[in-house]
Amino acid sequence: MDRQAAHDAVARAKHAQKDWAARPLSERIDLVKAGVARIGEMNDEIVPELARMMGRPIRYGGEFGGVNERTLYMAEIAPEVLKPIVIEDSPAFERRITHEPHGVVLVIAPWNYPYLTAINTIAPALMAGNTVVLKHASQTLLVGERMVRAFHEAGVPEDVFVNLFLDHDTTSELIATRSFGFVNFTGSVGGGKSIERAAAGTFTPLGLELGGKDPGYVMEDADLDAAVATLVDGAMYNAGQCCCGIERIYVTASLYDAFVDKAVAIVSAYKLGNPLDPETTLGPMAHRRFAEEVRDQRDEAIAAGAEPMVDAKLFPEDDGGTYLAPQILTKVTHEMRVMRDESFGPIVGVMKVDNDEQAIELMNDSDFGLTASLWTSDPERAAAIGARIETGTVFMNRADYLDPALCWTGCKDTGRGGSLSVIGYRNLTRPKSYHLRKML
Repeated sequence: MDRQAAHDAVARAKHAQKDWAARPLSERIDLVKAGVARIGEMNDEIVPELARMMGRPIRYGGEFGGVNERTLYMAEIAPEVLKPIVIEDSPAFERRITHEPHGVVLVIAPWNYPYLTAINTIAPALMAGNTVVLKHASQTLLVGERMVRAFHEAGVPEDVFVNLFLDHDTTSELIATRSFGFVNFTGSVGGGKSIERAAAGTFTPLGLELGGKDPGYVMEDADLDAAVATLVDGAMYNAGQCCCGIERIYVTASLYDAFVDKAVAIVSAYKLGNPLDPETTLGPMAHRRFAEEVRDQRDEAIAAGAEPMVDAKLFPEDDGGTYLAPQILTKVTHEMRVMRDESFGPIVGVMKVDNDEQAIELMNDSDFGLTASLWTSDPERAAAIGARIETGTVFMNRADYLDPALCWTGCKDTGRGGSLSVIGYRNLTRPKSYHLRKML
């Protein structure tokens, strides 16, 4: 799309926003829910499309369950969260705070969970009275087309929810000219820095989810089988291409050997192959350059003394391509990139730790802070450790899950802001105060 066409489309969305916000909240909620339901009706077409675009096996059934769950939760809380905060309503004064929509919200969505990540902002932004411009990743362009088609077919006006094909320069120009009231970006740290540079001086509020190096910590009182199954799945699902995927695991010394043995057995049983084959449990990575980064981290770590535990001969890895054998590395250290840089692939390092203090120090030894997964039978211990971890979400006996009732947020290089929950609505609106004195 050329620049003028992009500016014109955003201008139409801005013009449409006032009428959209003037509609009753219940009507906006119903239209958004209808749009999401229409996506669900397309699921049989969407699932193989995702397999072709980014490699997730069809056996996992797409993303509609989570999309629907998050939308319904945000719809349920909207009337209460978005109602005015009444400070006084007396014969003398009316004082209240309202939640005003920002205007036009730009959603820049990633390819790894293209429906789930996008709906986190799209659904509550529209419900709150904003119009939305969606720019999807080039890897998953069909997702943007499907989403707006579904919403339009459900009755959402065309200029209220718009899908645009934008290059980086045009996107930056639109942000720099204060075309949007709010920008939400999910992607790389470098991409987030570019968004911040484009928005500099405009005072446009930003929501940035940029990456992770999420740790798991298995304590001596953990349910070992549950910990292994969940953490391995968290590391390998979607070929490891998850924002909150498990990328490093710390295991107490008494359970370490058993944990590694069980983890290797699970991973060794995976079937790497064509994502359109229902028998495939591990598909290709989304792009050759993503696979190359994982290979580089793996090979560097092995050269530095790490031990690969999974027999790569079990998997039909194509030389230099996107099909990548999963791997568990032991004898790793934090001097290795595989334990520090975001891998975003089917690889995980496992380290032995002696106590909570060592585990906390290692978990915090990262530029990222999205989630941490703690495995123990003691909630008080988990809460105490969680309070000392630099992260956005603390899980106990769970991993790689987004609860729509809780704020999805991070710290450090993972970014800033937060989506979903009550906090999500706070970020997608601005407060406006009314102090009305009644002359008696």
